[in-house]
Amino acid sequence: MKTLPFVKMHGLGNDYVYIDGFQPDTADLLRSVDLPVLARRMSDRHFGVGSDGLVLMLPSEEADARMRIFNADGSEAEMCGNAIRCVGKYLYESGLCRRLQMLVETRAGIRVLLLQATKGVVRQVQVNMGQPKIISDTLRKDNKPIGFTSVNIGNPHAVFFRNDVQQIEEVSQYGPYVSAHSHFPEGTNVEFVFVRNTRELDVRVWERGSGVTMACGTGACAAAVAAIWLDWTENEVTVHLQGGDLLVRRDEEGIVYLVGTATEVFRGEYLLED
Repeated sequence: MKTLPFVKMHGLGNDYVYIDGFQPDTADLLRSVDLPVLARRMSDRHFGVGSDGLVLMLPSEEADARMRIFNADGSEAEMCGNAIRCVGKYLYESGLCRRLQMLVETRAGIRVLLLQATKGVVRQVQVNMGQPKIISDTLRKDNKPIGFTSVNIGNPHAVFFRNDVQQIEEVSQYGPYVSAHSHFPEGTNVEFVFVRNTRELDVRVWERGSGVTMACGTGACAAAVAAIWLDWTENEVTVHLQGGDLLVRRDEEGIVYLVGTATEVFRGEYLLED
């Protein structure tokens, strides 16, 4: 029976199984398996490791590393703001990249990470998320139009503003409906947002391919960008998610930065089925 080494990490409870594809033996194993199937099996919270998905950390010809993300349902995502912070932490602490500024290749393009470390341990990571695309949009439910803000920040998001987001039932009820709506041919992430004040947001998330998650880095950015665009908040916003807080900042050129923690939980070996 072959075993696959992995690391379990999370960003504010948004947890993934991470595999170090820089190691030759591990890289060989990855080439021999069906990655979407592996993601579904490892992500299963009863029969696998348990996670919101699978992240591969791989060599890159253009950057310090390449990140591939598979959601819990096996679909491949373009970008994840929480996962990429964990990738930066692992690369630095494992010695694969000992620079506090590093480049990580994703399906959404190359992202620049700025790490804050103390005595070799990464405490916080800032990610340059790029310049988002924002429009006002509508979809139809029961032949009635529903307005929302569409934000693409490497991956798609539908942002809905609410007077309260503490009731998780709405996320579970409407999140999957919106995420799989025909309005979005490739699906979308869905955010429900309450504006506390000009510097704080409460956000609940339904992630495409994973369902309700405790946090979403790109979702936090999408919510903040939509609120800033609507002139409801300042350009620096603290986003309160179920798993904790993220800081989102937009500069004068419209570039968005995400700042948050990354946490390693445990390491292990997964038994691959013959």
